[in-house]
Amino acid sequence: MGVFEIDTYSKGTFAIAKALGDATEETGMLSVIGGGDSASAAEQSGQAVRMSHVSTGGGASLELLEGNMLPGIAVLDDK
Repeated sequence: MGVFEIDTYSKGTFAIAKALGDATEETGMLSVIGGGDSASAAEQSGQAVRMSHVSTGGGASLELLEGNMLPGIAVLDDK
């Protein structure tokens, strides 16, 4: 992952995004992209549509993966 906004440096980041997209489609792997910059990189590489989940909430995504309840979800569960 790198400075994908600059074409010269985007190739590595976009190659990682493609590899994740390929693995998701070919093997059913769960791919979670979390964080604003990572979500932007997935979008700009054209791979976001191939991922299982893309979120701009990096910290929230990590909390969810750790098994913690997110406050916004907890409120919905109470109703």
